[in-house]
Amino acid sequence: MEGSRLTKLPAEFFAAEIQAWHGQQPLWKVFWIYGVVTSSALIAFYIIGIYVDRIVLRQVLLLCFACYTVWILVSVWRCANNTRERYWGLLARLLTVAWACNTIMVLIFVQFNLIVKYLQHLND
Repeated sequence: MEGSRLTKLPAEFFAAEIQAWHGQQPLWKVFWIYGVVTSSALIAFYIIGIYVDRIVLRQVLLLCFACYTVWILVSVWRCANNTRERYWGLLARLLTVAWACNTIMVLIFVQFNLIVKYLQHLND
């Protein structure tokens, strides 16, 4: 009984996100709220990590951003048909491909920057 209660609470808390993953949310909500607003917030936290010079915080946020990106890309793709006009779904899918390519490049270059920072701290 206790085990089902522990799994039920997160499932209820993340019900909308699980529905988005399964393609059951409106495209506008997944794209704008979960996509644009949430990624902007994650980027803002990362910028704070740069200004306070916290390498570990930046590494954790980078990992979170990578996991979040997988979730949002799949969710947007699957929810692309949940719009009145097919045009918006097609545009969302095209932007998802561009978003994926951009994110891969950003994650690689930011990770290289963090490796350099780690090495600099080891030499200090």
